[in-house]
Amino acid sequence: MAALLVTGSDTDAGKTLITSGLLALARRQGLSTLGLKPVASGSDPTDAGLRNSDALALQAHSHPPVPYTTVNPHAFAPAIAPHLAAREVGITLTLDALSESLREGLALDRDLTLLEGAGGWRVPLNEREDLADLATHLGLPVILVVGLRLGCINHARLTAEAIRADGLRLAGWAGSLVDSSFGLDEALYRDNLATLERTLDAPCLGIVPHLPAGEMATAAADYLVLPES
Repeated sequence: MAALLVTGSDTDAGKTLITSGLLALARRQGLSTLGLKPVASGSDPTDAGLRNSDALALQAHSHPPVPYTTVNPHAFAPAIAPHLAAREVGITLTLDALSESLREGLALDRDLTLLEGAGGWRVPLNEREDLADLATHLGLPVILVVGLRLGCINHARLTAEAIRADGLRLAGWAGSLVDSSFGLDEALYRDNLATLERTLDAPCLGIVPHLPAGEMATAAADYLVLPES
């Protein structure tokens, strides 16, 4: 099982929940795991430096354990688009620098390595490059996380089209019920899922319901299957 990049149909689509859930599922099956968050904005100051909650979740589900900086080499405090957060501290993110910072983690060659993007597919790194270029540069298959809410079909289809237009394989998609009201009409909810399954033309890795606070990744693993290698 090679490395894959996890992207979302939009921001707050549930990428970290699905990524952590897949890593937790892999651990249940006795596989070694690694979650990477190449760049993260919205990080909090600590005695050890800036720490991002999504990256910490991925670190917690990486086995054998790895240092935080392996998981998240680029952390920024402002909760804004990464290229803008980097600019505020006088840094320009580049594809080459991002790729180099991932070299150590990717060299670990875990059974399952998942790189979680930031926001959606076309989030910029700078004026010329975006995070989608990272997947292209590394030749990574892509997992699409669809935030299940009003408008998700359009967002998911456009993202899947963009992934394929960039010459990458859509290895699968997973739904995350980020808006609990979206599932209140059971028949309509099932119709939406059926439309996604038909139009995305990729394996569905699972549908994760709205989960209560707590060990959400472990709970999410119950609803997921691992992508095929």
